[in-house]
Amino acid sequence: MGRFNGRGLWTLYTKEVRRFLNVFTQTLIAPVVTTLLFLAIFSLALGGGNRQLGGVSFTNFLVPGLIMMAMVQNAFANTSSTLVISKIQGNIVDLLMPPLSAIEVTLGMVGGGVTRGLLVGLCVTAGMWVFVPISIHAPVFVVFHAVMATLMLALLGMVGGIWAEKFDHIAAVTNFVITPFSFLSGTFYSIDRLPGQWQLVAQFNPFFYMIDGFRYGFIGHADGSLAIGVVVMLAMNVALFWLTYRMLATGYRLKP
Repeated sequence: MGRFNGRGLWTLYTKEVRRFLNVFTQTLIAPVVTTLLFLAIFSLALGGGNRQLGGVSFTNFLVPGLIMMAMVQNAFANTSSTLVISKIQGNIVDLLMPPLSAIEVTLGMVGGGVTRGLLVGLCVTAGMWVFVPISIHAPVFVVFHAVMATLMLALLGMVGGIWAEKFDHIAAVTNFVITPFSFLSGTFYSIDRLPGQWQLVAQFNPFFYMIDGFRYGFIGHADGSLAIGVVVMLAMNVALFWLTYRMLATGYRLKP
């Protein structure tokens, strides 16, 4: 193993950040508008503002889930789109040829995805703050789950991007994995309202723990075990990091 290439890692990271900042209306502003539309539909059109859930209004219960959903979707989109576009355009060699190890490539690309996810989270939170009074109960839980969740989806985006050979493949991952797991994780409801067996099923969804812990950080209410959630998030990220590293190190679907 060669010497750690910190300068190359920083260059790759800044390239990924500049890539999404160059189209900030699509990568930062659009998620804010989409998330505010979700908030308007549930709190106004469906009368959610008059209901209570988790000891707070339904709108306040909903806000953390919507913020998290926007963050993870954009973290996934950043890393997956980079790889798929590079493979389709034939310039994936620009990622493989520089003197960067598989770990450095993983850190640089995932760092860009996490940065985009967190920036989207800040923008969405600021946009919602105009309409909903947002308070933070446990800042440590908010920061931990924001970082761990965006890291998990950025890694998953890399796995999907390496595996995919065209945009249809990555769209399939989004439509059949990311979206269902996000919507069935308690984003719009409390799992306490599910039948017993479905509550058990929900707790096998890692997306449930990232949203549940993040929501606890805002409103002080959690549907599941916070300790188990922390362990699940850490274990998922370690497993996905190892998988991403192995795929890059072996050149799976990257090298002819």
